[in-house]
Amino acid sequence: MPKPSLNSKQKKVRSNSCRDWILVAFFTLFPLGIHTAPIERDGWLDLNKNGRKDVYEDPAAEVNRRVEDLLSQMTIEEKTCQLATLYGFRRVLKDELPTPGWDTEIWKDGIGNIDEHLNGVSDWREKTPINSNTWPASNHARALNTVQRWFLEKTRLGIPVDFTNEGIRGVCHWNSTNFPAELGIGATWNKDLAGQIGRVTGREAKALGYTNIYSPILDLARDPRWGRVVECYGEDPFLVTEMGVRQATGLMAEGVASTAKHFAIYSIPKGGRDGEARTDPHVSPREMETLYLRPFEDIIRRAGILGVMSSYNDYDGVPVSASHLLLTDYLRTRFGFRGYVVSDSNAVSYLWSKHRVATDYADACRQFLEAGGNVRTEFNSPANFILPVRELLKEGKLSPAVVDDRVRDVLRVKFALGLFDRPFVINPEAADAIVHSPTHQQLALQAARESIVLLKNQNDILPLSRKAGTLLVCGPNATEINVSQNRYGSFGGKVTSVLDGIKKIAGSKLQVKYEKGCDATYASWPTSELLPQPPDTETAASIQRATQAAATADVVVVVLGDSSDTVGESKTRTSLELPGYQNALVDALIAKGKPIVAVLMNGRPASINRIQQDVPSVLEAWFPGETGGQAVAEVIFGDYNPGGKLPVTFPKTVGQLEFNFPAKPASQAGMGKKPDPNDMGNTMAEGPLYPFGFGLSYTTFSYTNLEIAPRKFDAGGQTQISCSVKNTGNRDGDTVVQLYLRDVLSSVITYEKVLRGFERVHLQAGESKRIAFSLTSRDMELLNQQSQWVVEPGVFEVEIGSSSVETALSGSFEVTKASGK
Repeated sequence: MPKPSLNSKQKKVRSNSCRDWILVAFFTLFPLGIHTAPIERDGWLDLNKNGRKDVYEDPAAEVNRRVEDLLSQMTIEEKTCQLATLYGFRRVLKDELPTPGWDTEIWKDGIGNIDEHLNGVSDWREKTPINSNTWPASNHARALNTVQRWFLEKTRLGIPVDFTNEGIRGVCHWNSTNFPAELGIGATWNKDLAGQIGRVTGREAKALGYTNIYSPILDLARDPRWGRVVECYGEDPFLVTEMGVRQATGLMAEGVASTAKHFAIYSIPKGGRDGEARTDPHVSPREMETLYLRPFEDIIRRAGILGVMSSYNDYDGVPVSASHLLLTDYLRTRFGFRGYVVSDSNAVSYLWSKHRVATDYADACRQFLEAGGNVRTEFNSPANFILPVRELLKEGKLSPAVVDDRVRDVLRVKFALGLFDRPFVINPEAADAIVHSPTHQQLALQAARESIVLLKNQNDILPLSRKAGTLLVCGPNATEINVSQNRYGSFGGKVTSVLDGIKKIAGSKLQVKYEKGCDATYASWPTSELLPQPPDTETAASIQRATQAAATADVVVVVLGDSSDTVGESKTRTSLELPGYQNALVDALIAKGKPIVAVLMNGRPASINRIQQDVPSVLEAWFPGETGGQAVAEVIFGDYNPGGKLPVTFPKTVGQLEFNFPAKPASQAGMGKKPDPNDMGNTMAEGPLYPFGFGLSYTTFSYTNLEIAPRKFDAGGQTQISCSVKNTGNRDGDTVVQLYLRDVLSSVITYEKVLRGFERVHLQAGESKRIAFSLTSRDMELLNQQSQWVVEPGVFEVEIGSSSVETALSGSFEVTKASGK
């Protein structure tokens, strides 16, 4: 049965190549010093160099016809080469640009994609680019054009390469625009902002020559011990979906593919263990579908993404990258995915070496392809996958039809991206003005501002005054910048620290002093988390210097949190307390009796019980990106009014885990209890430290005039819910209007309540706005006992407010007839 054509969202990234081929030739050939080329023709490219326009070379032909025509001309060697990744320079490739030696490499017959080529990531902690083909940006665009031209002209059929790259904090390249970590973007609760970040990431990627970006991450941050929580938008599937869809849509609008990851059920390995574990998620089938697969289904249906990365964990005894159920039945048949699946690194080899479901590596390759995987990605030669696949075909252990089907998917994406018609960066010189432009930097600053969450502000200590006095800035993260750079995003550029931001904004009357106090960790980390030791002489002296400085200061800003040693990939924690001697520093500062502002820069929830109880003001700044220090300083001095909300629950102790939103009724005692700094007892039963959706402001807001219309309708219909929100304080500010839904009576246990709408709104002092939401059948569905998605008749309760526990309005509507898929 023939596969359907690309949907309308996917067609948007397909080039209108007929009118652009002359520009392609001009802007790519002359900068490279090439004056003639055998493939350029009148409005098309003679990729197979036979002098006639084949169907696959015809820009006007329908995509499926082009795919089938090309597939019919391909040899086994050429087909199998489309099923592997070639990692770029200093990963696998030893050459920056094509050499005569490439004529004998396995990619002489083509390659599926080239990942991270010349982006500088192999030395991402360096402060200068590793070579001239990485930076300036125009040089990189020319270099990728040169590599692309080699594949077009030197391979028999001229199949172009898909240049892939990471892109979760901006495109993964030296000096690209550096945005806050995903957890911080989730804290903005700003869908439009996520879309703008996607567009900037896509625009810079395309200018540099990349065609496929591994973003967004759709994992749920349900267990904060896990190291990669920092890379998630949050713990709730609705929040993650809405932010992820906007990120992907922004990427696609700029003409690059969005590859979502990690599919699936990746973010909760047993006990939150990372590193060499990363397996055995304890998730029921209903929870898998309701929580972990919904973001992927929605992003496929709504954004039309062209890529998915298969994860290296298992689910219910079957490795995901060998699961026909997940990679074919769910992903393609049910969700309608039309792109190609790329394996996460080692996901294929783990079928044999870790999961032990394959007899050898070749058998692992077979299982990956038969399950629905398309392209193997590992940090070794693509020959290690291509040659075993050829042997499997030769021995009759792998059907040629399976290989054809997997190659079709890869080719379809390349056609959708316009690579067969416009394979080059048209104007490389333009990249220098696009990548890290002032406009993009301003968006990074706005994202950092909006990500900051005010957790506590007792007696309105914030914002601070700039009047004459002394301000002490201390703590391990006061000058820290490394946490705002990342090997999966931007690196190498300038980052403003909190100390520098405060010095810049404090003004001439306020004297700013600095003492570090302590490091985020110490020499015996992470062993010291299990076997605490007294501070050494140097650390004790550093803490003493900070407390002595605090004694003569009018106010203290202590900047605390994570380092690159405590959070990130393979950085599992056994505790959620501040690492190292940070609590000792805080205790010593509290003892001085001075007003304290605690600023957290961390990549996971922290159990800051002492700080919540005894420090009057607390800001959560996450890892805020290149302009984070400026954004924090603006909030501290009141130039910006914080409006972020928590995308994750902060538990009081690791012993409460799992503790997250949404949750089943009565499964988390005290779940709906508001934070009370005067009652820190009964930690296991009395709720979180800070609940999901929580965040304060320097102003106040009221919610009134709830309207629900209609209040009664059949399943399949929808209802409109609206309310008025007013800024009742004397400062302009943002709030996030949050809508929660509860199914009062159901055939299976549903969550206590679920997030089903949110809108960040800016209001001037005294201003009021009307906010409206539409709830459709999808918002009311449940997975019934027959594993069918249905809307059951009955009453649904609505709550609207400023967090999951602080809801000001409530009402209800009734669904009168059932329906299902």
